[in-house]
Amino acid sequence: MGAPELELPRFLEAALSAGHPWVYRDHVPRDFQASSGAVVRIHAGAFSGFALWDAESQIALRVYSTREEPSAAWVAERVRQAWELRALVRSSDTDAFRWLFGEGDGLPGIVVDVYGKWAVIALYADGLERIADWVADALRATTDLAGIVRRGREAGARLSLVWGRKPPAELVVAEHGVRMTADLELGQKTGLFLDHRENRRFVGSLAAGRRVLNLFSYTGAFSLYAARGGATQVTSVDVAAGAMDAARENFRLNGLDADAHDFVVADVFEHLEHARRKNITWDLVISDPPSFARSKQHQKQALRAYVKLNALAMQVTARGGLLAAASCTSQVSPDAFRQTLAEAASRAKRRFQIIHEAGQPADHPVFAQHLEGRYLKFVVGRVLPAA
Repeated sequence: MGAPELELPRFLEAALSAGHPWVYRDHVPRDFQASSGAVVRIHAGAFSGFALWDAESQIALRVYSTREEPSAAWVAERVRQAWELRALVRSSDTDAFRWLFGEGDGLPGIVVDVYGKWAVIALYADGLERIADWVADALRATTDLAGIVRRGREAGARLSLVWGRKPPAELVVAEHGVRMTADLELGQKTGLFLDHRENRRFVGSLAAGRRVLNLFSYTGAFSLYAARGGATQVTSVDVAAGAMDAARENFRLNGLDADAHDFVVADVFEHLEHARRKNITWDLVISDPPSFARSKQHQKQALRAYVKLNALAMQVTARGGLLAAASCTSQVSPDAFRQTLAEAASRAKRRFQIIHEAGQPADHPVFAQHLEGRYLKFVVGRVLPAA
């Protein structure tokens, strides 16, 4: 029996025909029912395509193809094409990168990250088990791996072995020659934040001779690049004591004297307030907070948080110093994020002179029809006193 058919509102035709991969639940007829993971043949005006149904999430349908139902061979071709693109980032000094970026590689809801000889699969929708099995087979067929593992979606979920052997608890990977430990089981994301790779390198190019403050530092990746780039001193701040221990170990792993730098376990906002009151400043401040908005309902709250955070960050940036500010939520557009920086500068009684803007690297591609995939914003500017 073929895929069930579903007629969608005609006004979706333009977006779907242009290649947008999502259909939200409130655009689906209320009486439609299917099990999560079912392939559905959808129609909207003249548009026709094959999508995977999710019975629970806000995104009810993820469009996979306009031509054929997803199959093992079809998935293998997507995986192969993605691997070809990753030739832009993988090298002898970089063996940690994103192989599959879901919608950006034509496989909505599925992410695969590579750490050395291991691949980590993460699913962001119910009902993708069959697709995930095909992806795992395609990964093995494309390159030599030691193992393939899965990260669960629930907090605290254990790492499950798909094929081969599990990675060591403290796997060491390389990024532009910088060595870092990656905890694939308990670490953030799938182990590390791979999307800031090129932004970290840029920060490293600015660090020589500067005192650096790295906020929300996690295991110290930005700090490592700054120290390797010639920073005179780096202060890393994170609320997680375990992350600070890992950051110290990463410094030692790269032949850097951890004792020459500061690793502070503290709430970032409280640390900034303390520094502001004491008139402590740094020449380069890096602000890379976690997502302040995971849905549209939290957008206004996120915008206020960015203003507060970056106003404080500007107040502890030395006159003429640099602030590197990031946002990792798709709920805040690049324009909206720049506006928060303008408001932060006004609140801090500073001027913020933008000198560099970037997003995610080449292993996080985005189709032109799916701008939501361009989630990462990274803005570097000079902090000047009010004119």
